[in-house]
Amino acid sequence: MSDLAGRRIVVGADHGGVALKTAIADRLRKRGASVEDVGTGSSEAVDYPVFARRVAERVASGAAELGVMVDRAGIGSAMAANRVPGVRAALCYDLSSARNSRAHNNANVLTLGSGLIGEDLAFQILDTFLETKCAEERHLRRAAMIDNTATEKPSCGCGASGACSCGTARDMDLTEKDMERIARRVAELSGAGVGPSAISACQYCQACFECDPEFVRRLVGAGASRVAHQPGAGAVPPELSKYIDHTLLKPDATRDQIRKLCAEAKEFRFASVCVNPNWAREAAEALRGTDVKVCTVVGFPLGAHLPEIKATEARRAIRDGAREIDMVINVGALKSGDDDLVYRDIRAVTDVCRDARAVCKVILETALLTDGEKVRACEAARRARADFVKTSTGFGPGGATAQDVALMATAVRGANIGVKASGGIRDFRAAQEMIAAGATRLGVSAGVQIIQEARGGAPAPAKSGERY
Repeated sequence: MSDLAGRRIVVGADHGGVALKTAIADRLRKRGASVEDVGTGSSEAVDYPVFARRVAERVASGAAELGVMVDRAGIGSAMAANRVPGVRAALCYDLSSARNSRAHNNANVLTLGSGLIGEDLAFQILDTFLETKCAEERHLRRAAMIDNTATEKPSCGCGASGACSCGTARDMDLTEKDMERIARRVAELSGAGVGPSAISACQYCQACFECDPEFVRRLVGAGASRVAHQPGAGAVPPELSKYIDHTLLKPDATRDQIRKLCAEAKEFRFASVCVNPNWAREAAEALRGTDVKVCTVVGFPLGAHLPEIKATEARRAIRDGAREIDMVINVGALKSGDDDLVYRDIRAVTDVCRDARAVCKVILETALLTDGEKVRACEAARRARADFVKTSTGFGPGGATAQDVALMATAVRGANIGVKASGGIRDFRAAQEMIAAGATRLGVSAGVQIIQEARGGAPAPAKSGERY
């Protein structure tokens, strides 16, 4: 295949991206492209800005038509490449971003994160990037504006460009101490201190549920989708009904029960209703015009479907009105040590969700796993860019435990991934326990009883053996 004959492409990578870069270079050469490899050529640690600049400079000089740069995340390389005038580098993580970066922004350097995507998806992104052209006049004009912006000198508040008469432009060269001082001042103005000395009764942020519930209400009103609740932070206010997925996944659920579920979700303003896929369209119709989302399940409850089947399920569910997808991982692959298959299985669904701007939650079925396996599953979910990790289906040998929630919260810390506790949460006390352990979403069938109890009602009677 020589469809790229005559096209000059430069490739580069740091130590974290060298394997993927080599595979990309081989693929390009097989397709007839003239490929220049500017390094690195080994897994020995190097600095990605050096190689990103090499790629960018070859493109900017005209020596190469396009460039490809790979590091672990792709973000830093895009930043470094964009410092070179004439370069429009874009980090692409799916087909949509690859297509848009070319068609709308006329990107000429593609950066990839080897820690975010696998080889198969990287090849698809590369092919889309190479095949897409920027042809619309308005897009070409805006891309030219990007180039002009890169060469203009900054202007300041006095309206001068270049030489500044008021001194503002000179003062914009901030030191690290300047930034620290600004951060402290912002913290003072927002009512929170900075650093250990500011921590008093509440050892976290002084804006938690217990210290300032009104602040949390404002966050919810402003559109916050998740609120962390730290250990020992006291009672959870009834407003947190918004963070409950009101769930009915029983195989014998009827239309009337689904309609009742949706009516309760509207009344109590739950985050979502979680139903089986055959009820997604019904629930979407019942909840039209409300803030309550429709959540459904994929690969449920065993997780043994093939990745492409799960992706198809997710795509159909989203078409039927689902905005959140709870998918079950391939538990057998995880226990067999095939972490790459686990990652690809999750990625198949997260790619569909990201293209549709839907939320993806990854169900681990923790009762079947060792602690080490739970952590590895969370790491796969991180790599696949899931939105949540979730404990259980509710149909396995056990449900959520505070210990598992805490372990999962630790495993995904810093990745902007929530933790959904599900399975066996039947009363307010259990809900409090999960939130205190780090849960940011609860999957429960007893949502109404939990909220009523939180508002001072009597605890719901225990229902032995009840699942979803």
